[in-house]
Amino acid sequence: MSNASEPCSLETLAVQAMGLTHAPHGDLIPPIHLSSTFERAGDGSYPGGRLYARDQSPAYDAVEALLTALEGGSGALLYPSGMAAATAVLQSLEPGRRLLVPRILYWALRHWMQAFAARWRIDLAWYDNGDLDSLADGLASAPTDLLWIETPANPTWDITDIRAAVDLAHAGQTLVVVDSTVATPVLTRPLELGADLVLHSATKYLNGHSDVIAGVLVTREDSPAWQCIRAARPLAGAILGPMESWLLLRGLRTLHLRVRQSCASAERIARILATDPRVAEVCYPGLPSHPGHAVAARQMRGGFGGMLSIRVAGGESQAWVVAARLRVFKRATSLGGVESLVEHRASIEGPGTPCPPDLLRLSVGIEAVEDLLADLDQALG
Repeated sequence: MSNASEPCSLETLAVQAMGLTHAPHGDLIPPIHLSSTFERAGDGSYPGGRLYARDQSPAYDAVEALLTALEGGSGALLYPSGMAAATAVLQSLEPGRRLLVPRILYWALRHWMQAFAARWRIDLAWYDNGDLDSLADGLASAPTDLLWIETPANPTWDITDIRAAVDLAHAGQTLVVVDSTVATPVLTRPLELGADLVLHSATKYLNGHSDVIAGVLVTREDSPAWQCIRAARPLAGAILGPMESWLLLRGLRTLHLRVRQSCASAERIARILATDPRVAEVCYPGLPSHPGHAVAARQMRGGFGGMLSIRVAGGESQAWVVAARLRVFKRATSLGGVESLVEHRASIEGPGTPCPPDLLRLSVGIEAVEDLLADLDQALG
């Protein structure tokens, strides 16, 4: 491989997939590396620098390097899902440690944390999303090993001030991980705000085409915590396949365009629905009425994300009616793809969910926004 001239921006770096060309033909599109093993030289050495693909696959090189650059970190690790990346961080904790997490976060991870804490003898404590006083109280109540932040938080899109939270956590030597799946590095770079690790479900915006399940961790520095996480990945076999790695790199090349389009459409939809009497509330950090708007305006560059939720006037039964009437928005789980999706989130999360029963979660894709608005209008009746 050879490097092109130094790109002028991260956007160019992403579009050109690190600006690399590939020998011997100068390919602009990287090859798919399928080999699981690599030949030794006669003296037992490894001329290509590879032993076995479980921890040294060349399929990872370009995409991990690009993700490291996009987040401004010192290293990245790919995983076979966002959950695998998240649990890799949590399993690096020793038994008996303390974990502080927000009350609203990705529901599957919340369930896993509760089960993990019971088995691992982890002291699991909670704070209120976006509330720095609640977070400070949680940190002050006992020595804390790991602070988990999800911002914007799914599905109410609460905003946490990352820099302020990091200052509070680092004062007590607490490691900070930020789930930035919804913001993406296009809008927010948590490592620049002092976070130690940033997590993405790469299934979502990073890939953007609903055809890959993947996760990624990026670290600010090569810390002992990172070395522990990195050493565990090949031993646990938590690796992404070569085809998925290639598809993820392909998706990253259009990340900036997709995120900008989704943000613009989501903000327009949010502003129109915020004045619609058929909608009781719009949850979107781009609205001045949102409690986290001021922090989001400071922390998110160039947009407020492509996710919003609406609480339908008429309650849960009417929310179900609206979801059933939608045609352009597809009723499906996930977010961050090019297609727009809708989900009645409380029924997906099940008993104990903090999600209001009248809430519909909208993932705004890159279709014509006029079509999306018309679909919502006819569905609301």
